[in-house]
Amino acid sequence: MPISRSAHYLDGRTATRYRVTLTITPTSLHIGMPDGSTKQWPYEQIRQTQGTYRGEPVRLEFGPEPAEAIVTGTTTLLREIHNAAPAAARHFHNPTSRNARLRWTVYAAVGVVLMVVGLYRWGIPGVAAAATPYVPVAWEESLGQQVVAHLAPESPQCRDPERLQKLDRIVQTLTATRHASPYRITLSVVDAPTINAFAAPGGQVVILRGLLEQTDSPEQLAGVLAHELQHVYQRHTTKAILEQTAMTFLLTAVSGDLSGGLALGLEGARTMGSLHYSRTHETEADIEGLRMMQAAHLDPTAMTTFHGTMENRAQDHAGPPDFLSTHPDMGERLARLATLAGPPPSDAQRLLPGEDWKDIRSLCRLQAGGRSASVSPDLP
Repeated sequence: MPISRSAHYLDGRTATRYRVTLTITPTSLHIGMPDGSTKQWPYEQIRQTQGTYRGEPVRLEFGPEPAEAIVTGTTTLLREIHNAAPAAARHFHNPTSRNARLRWTVYAAVGVVLMVVGLYRWGIPGVAAAATPYVPVAWEESLGQQVVAHLAPESPQCRDPERLQKLDRIVQTLTATRHASPYRITLSVVDAPTINAFAAPGGQVVILRGLLEQTDSPEQLAGVLAHELQHVYQRHTTKAILEQTAMTFLLTAVSGDLSGGLALGLEGARTMGSLHYSRTHETEADIEGLRMMQAAHLDPTAMTTFHGTMENRAQDHAGPPDFLSTHPDMGERLARLATLAGPPPSDAQRLLPGEDWKDIRSLCRLQAGGRSASVSPDLP
């Protein structure tokens, strides 16, 4: 049954508006003029010039310029034409699609958010883990040297050769359990009071005077070094760098600014100030570090003893030492390590037997020229 409704008609030659009646049929729009005559506009020959945007009146034109026109204040006319002649009305705006577009826009926005979250939580770490084995060791070594040069320049390093050689013996005892490793481990000691240590890519391990002086035995230092060495062997820092670089690209892509993505990612990787290992990486370094202690025939409880000492001392201060602040919950960590370590082994060997550990750990204070100016680099 044809549908009728009222609208205004303009003849294209004058500004006069005529009230007319529109009849919507399956093939054309019939216009009932005030004088009783009728005009018939086939849908294929009608042009829509207004009415696409919300709140805009609908204007349909017909014929050569100056064209005749029909004007109505609602989009109901368009909906009725689409219902009556869907094939012939395809070139007209369909108001019912506006809500659908809005819904799809909302769905798309939610989808983008979920995609970004998924990439951040699973995609980027997965890609970084898959790509890490293909990163050349030479690249890691070069980047590690840059990191140490930035965070531990030679001027604040403790350079006492005799005592450093004894510390290197501890490192060698641990690394002897990894015969097939491609890394040459280099240990640096920085004259800074901060209680911290970190591993840079390519085999660079740095400990700060503050942490060294907190250890009560070479075995306790070995526990710290075993943890940091596992960050090297498991290539955690390289994975973290790849994740940060990929995340920087993702954020700059979302924001539309790709120009500085790579530069920001590599600069953050070089300084390592914003790099933090994931809980999974820290747990892996703990477990594999303890196994390294066992493989070297060292008492693994020295690792848990040192961490426990740090935790107890942290309770007497406003916050935990930097060495603990970037690691998982200490109570959970100690419980896991104690379970894995088991009872102290009866055949555990001692590191540096006959040596005065208090003297060795004071190498920064005893170096020639007195203690250098303290620095507190921004460590991860």
